[in-house]
Amino acid sequence: MATVLLVEDDPAARQGLELALRRLGYGVHAAGTGEAALRDLRDAAPDVVVLDVMLPGLDGFEVCRRLRRGSDIPVIMLTARGDDLDVVGGLEAGADDYVVKPVEPRVLDARIRAVIRRTTARAGSPAETYGELMIDRGSLIVRRAGQDVSLTPTELRLLLVLSGSPRQVFSREQLLDLVWEHDYLGDSRLVDACVQRLRAKVETDTSEPRYIQTVRGFGYRFGPV
Repeated sequence: MATVLLVEDDPAARQGLELALRRLGYGVHAAGTGEAALRDLRDAAPDVVVLDVMLPGLDGFEVCRRLRRGSDIPVIMLTARGDDLDVVGGLEAGADDYVVKPVEPRVLDARIRAVIRRTTARAGSPAETYGELMIDRGSLIVRRAGQDVSLTPTELRLLLVLSGSPRQVFSREQLLDLVWEHDYLGDSRLVDACVQRLRAKVETDTSEPRYIQTVRGFGYRFGPV
């Protein structure tokens, strides 16, 4: 049974989501503030964090940034609106996905299941080497110039999908389907933000990416070509 760390300051919303998630079979550890969530993270040992943006004290953006400094745990942001302020802010802070409140429990369940599948997916192929970049699909280890690269599950999944078909150009819609498993035309900002974070970790020079290349007007492909 997967465990969710639910961070929501509104008691009624928190209790409603906690009850719904428990009915769906999740273990739930609930926190009302960002500070409490960071304190409880080790004891809760969650498989995924569902994090509200608007929190008293430390807001969701800052909580996500602090999580990312020492953890690759999947983070789904809860936003009160779908505008750029919340969405882009959450993605730039390191979130893997977002949902707009009020959210249907079944929608949140689908997003949680998808992000957990990205975390636990395994493949049996041998390690691949591309210049300084090594990708081991069996152990899900990525190294650059011999040093381990810490990737979130979504960043890793994106790299695995792109590198699985070198030179093939993927549209943002294709990547949303393959990486995020959204069964609708979702928000391409998810893809662009994740590409930006992935490049910062695997590229020597992000202004001239060697591995995660943009094909203007089409999407992205894996190089070098």
